[in-house]
Amino acid sequence: MRIGSIIAILGTLLFAATAGKADERPPNVVLIISDDQAWTDFGFMGHEVIRTPRLDRLAADSATFRNGYVPTSLCRASLATLLTGLYPHQNKICCNDPPRGAPRSSMWSFIEEVPTLPRLLAGHGYVSLQTGKFWEQHYAKAGFTDGMTIKGRHGEAGLDIGRKTMQPIVDFIDEHRTDPFFIWYAPMMPHEPHNPPARFLKKYTTDNRPIKLAKYYAMCEWFDETCGFVLDEIDRQGLHDNTLIVFIVDNGWIQQTGPSRATRGWFAPKSKLSPYDGGLRTPILFRWPGHTKPGVYDDLVSSIDIVPTILSACRVDVPDSLPGMNLLKTAAGEGPLARDAVFGELFTHTATDVNHPAANLTYRWVRQDDWKLVVPNDPTASVELYDLSSDPFEEHNVAQQHPDRVALLREKLDAWWLP
Repeated sequence: MRIGSIIAILGTLLFAATAGKADERPPNVVLIISDDQAWTDFGFMGHEVIRTPRLDRLAADSATFRNGYVPTSLCRASLATLLTGLYPHQNKICCNDPPRGAPRSSMWSFIEEVPTLPRLLAGHGYVSLQTGKFWEQHYAKAGFTDGMTIKGRHGEAGLDIGRKTMQPIVDFIDEHRTDPFFIWYAPMMPHEPHNPPARFLKKYTTDNRPIKLAKYYAMCEWFDETCGFVLDEIDRQGLHDNTLIVFIVDNGWIQQTGPSRATRGWFAPKSKLSPYDGGLRTPILFRWPGHTKPGVYDDLVSSIDIVPTILSACRVDVPDSLPGMNLLKTAAGEGPLARDAVFGELFTHTATDVNHPAANLTYRWVRQDDWKLVVPNDPTASVELYDLSSDPFEEHNVAQQHPDRVALLREKLDAWWLP
């Protein structure tokens, strides 16, 4: 046999062995979470003003689910769903604050009593880093091996990430680039305070645009830049091909620009803390080279799907208690998701009873196909029905015109959860 043939055979065997080892290693995971940003407010979602070049590039390389939802439009409860894969009424983390006068510690045990993504991954050799928003006192309570938050109400030192520094992420990847890792990147951006650098604010300041709106727009681009930093660091370390990137928004935001507030913050009533798409809807992206197929997907998906999808990618058994679905096959272009509806629930900002989620309930909602039903917990209030195909911003309640549709959706909603 000729020397060249022998070398070729050896090269083929070496490649196969190397590929086999690469296939044996589960992927790294980076979960990027925007904070208080409307589902419309990205270049890849069609916004005509806001510039998000790094997330646009990520979307172009990702399976992009445009009809994504979070069950609830309040940050702590929404983040807890991302950590646990459970609805707020299941993990009991449904409100931001305990009843007035009650210690915050009365809410801290809940995250320790349910499976969490970091804890499940840790059992399979993963290390994990918490940065940014985290309401549950100490990062270890959720099973993170490393983190920035150790005692704060909703992030403490963790809130420095993005706005002040990116170094903890650099250091973590430097230390663990040979280990499978999970990074929780949840900067409080573009969340208030809207204090963007002058270089971004200058782009959006015009004579006919309220300054509050210009600042919010600038914050969206600043956040986008920080996401680019994370993605570049993954590439710099040579980890691009075996890293699953997931992107989602914790809840929506519609900037209010008037002289006084109509809500708890400078957000419009049909956004944060509401049962409307302005608070609930979000794009959800998955990029895992060789495993996800770039494109736009119309399937109805939810943040409850994030945990089972990541666990499946990491070859970790998905607990039977999780209600979400594994999106990997759909994200690989292997056919639509076997689902026609997504559900959610809204609760008060400050709890009445931390141990009984139903005591804090304000709304339940369901979307099936293009129909959205909103059911107030107050029995004297009217239900609302919207046809999102013709009314995407939920301006026209058509419940009275479609009583049969209301009845069918109400039955579906009650079968999901009847408090």
